[in-house]
Amino acid sequence: MKNIPFSMNREGLILFLLVVSTVAVFVQIHNFDFINMDDGLYVVENKNVQRGLTLENLAWAFQPHIGHWHPLTWLSYMLDVTLFGVNSGGHHLVNLLFHLLNTLLLFLLLRGITAAPWRSALAAALFAIHPLHVEPVVWIASRKDVLSTFFFLLALLAYARHAARPARARMALVAFLFFIALTAKPMVVTLPCVLL
Repeated sequence: MKNIPFSMNREGLILFLLVVSTVAVFVQIHNFDFINMDDGLYVVENKNVQRGLTLENLAWAFQPHIGHWHPLTWLSYMLDVTLFGVNSGGHHLVNLLFHLLNTLLLFLLLRGITAAPWRSALAAALFAIHPLHVEPVVWIASRKDVLSTFFFLLALLAYARHAARPARARMALVAFLFFIALTAKPMVVTLPCVLL
């Protein structure tokens, strides 16, 4: 450990504490069942999702359903069914995994653009355990929230790197991540306003 710079020790500790605190708050969700509100429409009673990932379902996912167009969200449900079947615990843990990754990405983004690791850690910790994030983590039908946030934050990180050293390839990566985020939830259309 003597060869590792202090900042690596500090940031490693921060990342570890963020992981532990987030998991400690939400780990019990693996015992939760599907929620009667919309989990049926999205997973339990959805015949296409129940068949898992197939070529036919790939085409189906890119059609608007239940008044929304979010093919990446549909594909993530199908992948869950392929991996876990209709075991709600696996679906819940995937939501937790995305929320955990979002927390870490937020810390890395804030630390990178502010150079203030402790303030960035506090903001990420508040993001991780704030009561407003219970719904997207616990409610399987809210997968679109944690999934779109993941790609939204990746797009912001890519833009921060582009802003530091502009390059067409970096801007193309921002546009690609923005598009992927839109396929999880159209609400991400606000990203250009955030970048302004």
